[in-house]
Amino acid sequence: MDLSKLNHFRFFGLRLTSLISKTIFLIVIAFIIRTLFLPKSFEFGIEQGLSGLKSGNPQMKFLEVPQIVWGLNNQKIAFARACLTARLLNRTLLMPSLSASLFYKEIDQLEPISFDKVFQFEKFNSLCNGFVQLGRYSDLENRSDIVTVQKGSGRRWTIERDLDQLNELNKDANDGSETIRIVGKNPFLWQDHWPVTDYAKVFECLVLVDEISKEADKVVAKIRELGSGSNVVSSNARVPYVAVHMRIEKDWMIHCKKREQRSNVSDICSSKDEITTRVSKIPGLKTPMIVYVAVADALLEDGSILNGWSHGLQPVEKKKLGVVEIYKKHPYLIQSAIDYEVCLRADVFVGNSYSTFSSLLVLERTVRMGGCRMDHVSSYAYNLKGESGGPRPWMTSLSDSSLEAISYGSNNISCLD
Repeated sequence: MDLSKLNHFRFFGLRLTSLISKTIFLIVIAFIIRTLFLPKSFEFGIEQGLSGLKSGNPQMKFLEVPQIVWGLNNQKIAFARACLTARLLNRTLLMPSLSASLFYKEIDQLEPISFDKVFQFEKFNSLCNGFVQLGRYSDLENRSDIVTVQKGSGRRWTIERDLDQLNELNKDANDGSETIRIVGKNPFLWQDHWPVTDYAKVFECLVLVDEISKEADKVVAKIRELGSGSNVVSSNARVPYVAVHMRIEKDWMIHCKKREQRSNVSDICSSKDEITTRVSKIPGLKTPMIVYVAVADALLEDGSILNGWSHGLQPVEKKKLGVVEIYKKHPYLIQSAIDYEVCLRADVFVGNSYSTFSSLLVLERTVRMGGCRMDHVSSYAYNLKGESGGPRPWMTSLSDSSLEAISYGSNNISCLD
């Protein structure tokens, strides 16, 4: 067709004389040709492609896991194992539900809380880009395209059986399903197939939401303000403080005594007097110094945790700091996250090497120090006696082939071992 003659062409009785009219005419002709001659399968392919582009990747496949339970740091470990399982299967982990409450036996009291109410979703995917990724349920194209897999737990479900199952899942038989749904009783609390560095990478991507981080800011500001000896502290002030994760609560004492009996060791439990004495003997500790005592108040039976500290050490806890209300308005999981952040920012941290809370803190502090640097130790284990009667210096070995020592505790806490 000679386009120069369109000035004299009539379409449905209209004379096309302008450039806009010519353009509309060509679009209509193209639409008619597409409708008459292109097959329906081609149209479906276009629509499907656009739908896939909407979710960012038309080939996305997902892993769905049960609600994650227990304390904050057990949940972080279980979450990391779910991420690394998804990585092994070359899938995106659907954003899991965490548990806000401490109750882990009563399933109906778990108080589920969305992952993105605790940690930043977009930040996680940005920091872990190319390693592991989280997806939302809105990313699913076909919610019925699911393969359900029972993942075992307990003593009969060995590490070898678990790994065999993962390798079986990774075969082509299940690769066509959009979603693999894992079911079972807390399946990611048990088995461990990945090196410490893989876990450390996932933990680095976990950034608290601003609301929780700002609550920790308030607590740290109170600690530094008290340590400055004045009522007003500059925002640039760096008044040092020590954080002690004092595990003497009733639930811990029951657990640690049973663990000592099973393991035939005697250096897991520590009394309040033993903790206060060893903290006072940390080499090079300058006094006066504020000591923040991180403890689960609701489970504490000993009300004298601020008594018996050496001269020059000024112990404080939530009540003395005047921050009880900050914690009380949040569920247990958020309270623990605030305490974790306060301990993480401390100039010196002292904890128990058989505590998951303490162990993950030291792992993160080791990573932030740039790895094994026993000449720059800022973390200690009070349950293990070091030189001069103080707590033993503690740094995580990033070369370990599994997270077992951190998950269940160890007295091998030198990264040089």
